[in-house]
Amino acid sequence: METITGIKFEGRELAVMEFLHRRVFDPALASAKATNSIKAGVRTTIMRMEQRRTADGMIRYFWAAVHGTEKSIRFADMMAAAGLDRFEEVLEDFRREFPLD
Repeated sequence: METITGIKFEGRELAVMEFLHRRVFDPALASAKATNSIKAGVRTTIMRMEQRRTADGMIRYFWAAVHGTEKSIRFADMMAAAGLDRFEEVLEDFRREFPLD
């Protein structure tokens, strides 16, 4: 899997990133419905996830994003309006696949 930051992941970190790429990131980046703003936001989210470097850090970032800030809530609303899956749509599968230790 190609990363934005050039970091090479393996193990659980790779599994987290592959899951999110498959379910959220890649469909949004490939969508004709996604605006440039959405695509830029997705790339920023990928970069921030990669910078966490550990699976635990990535998982905690996911949950912080779901909890939301004013900015992340607006971004999630933009994705939903474009018909794209957000973290909220994959939440149950993510929780089962990557429980917090």
